[in-house]
Amino acid sequence: MEQLLGMAPKAGPAGADLIKDSDTEQFVTDVIDASQQQPVIVDFWAPWCGPCKQLGPLLEKVVKEARGAVKMVKINVDDNQELAGQLRVQSIPAVFGFVKGRPVTAFTGAQPETQIKSFVQRLVQAAGGPAGPSPIEQAMTQADEALAGGDFATASAVYGQVLAHEPQNAAAMGGLAKCHALAGDVPEAKKILARATGDLAKHAAIAAARTAVELAEEGQKGLAQVSEFRARLAKDPKDHQARLDLATALFGGGDREKAVEELLELYRLGRAWNEEAARKQMVKFFEAMGPTDPLTISGRRRLSSMMFS
Repeated sequence: MEQLLGMAPKAGPAGADLIKDSDTEQFVTDVIDASQQQPVIVDFWAPWCGPCKQLGPLLEKVVKEARGAVKMVKINVDDNQELAGQLRVQSIPAVFGFVKGRPVTAFTGAQPETQIKSFVQRLVQAAGGPAGPSPIEQAMTQADEALAGGDFATASAVYGQVLAHEPQNAAAMGGLAKCHALAGDVPEAKKILARATGDLAKHAAIAAARTAVELAEEGQKGLAQVSEFRARLAKDPKDHQARLDLATALFGGGDREKAVEELLELYRLGRAWNEEAARKQMVKFFEAMGPTDPLTISGRRRLSSMMFS
């Protein structure tokens, strides 16, 4: 893991020249000449432009994550109107990708992070470089696969290494918290989630981790009553509350497969019971496990089959 991330330096002073402000006078040096060596992204913006304030930080984030594959130059159109006119900038934000001294791709308006990453990959590919995932992305894939396979130790270690390089990586933070929650260490999971403030708190990975913590807490409370729930079901297989409580306790105790089986059985016996409680709890299980978990995939397939049969 360390070797994988060691392929690229940490963001810091050494990478400070990846992003810079420029102007008409320095444009040839900062963009035309610089793009002979590596692709250069040029962001035309203005202080009064609302979409620019949304796009700029995302551009900088993606450029830093590319770790030297591209550079970024910021041009204030208010101070460089002639340059903007030469490039026919009619609205902002306007972003150009330069390779070998020429603009090869461009877009206008605010874009989601996924689209910006695709833009950078296309630019790197146009320059003859690899368009594959970054070391961080490779590490995240490794961690996600370990988590989906129930290897919480490996997943935790890899997520931790990613966070050492990118402390604000919401996906890694959520993944690490989820590891601890699914392993039964709720206090540690809560400590990790407490670090998710501001926009991080709204990330889907953080929300999924919170669901995992909630389920773990519910499950731990019911673990001592598993025998009681089983006894109630032996007496009355249609004791839906006992089956729901049993599934939740099993999930919190780590027996996720059996927990899903119990919920599927509950859905079969009483799909409308308690406002579709079985389906709603199943959705929570899927969110906590993640969309790529084999149990999520098989569980969704089986649930859909029952819903539309």
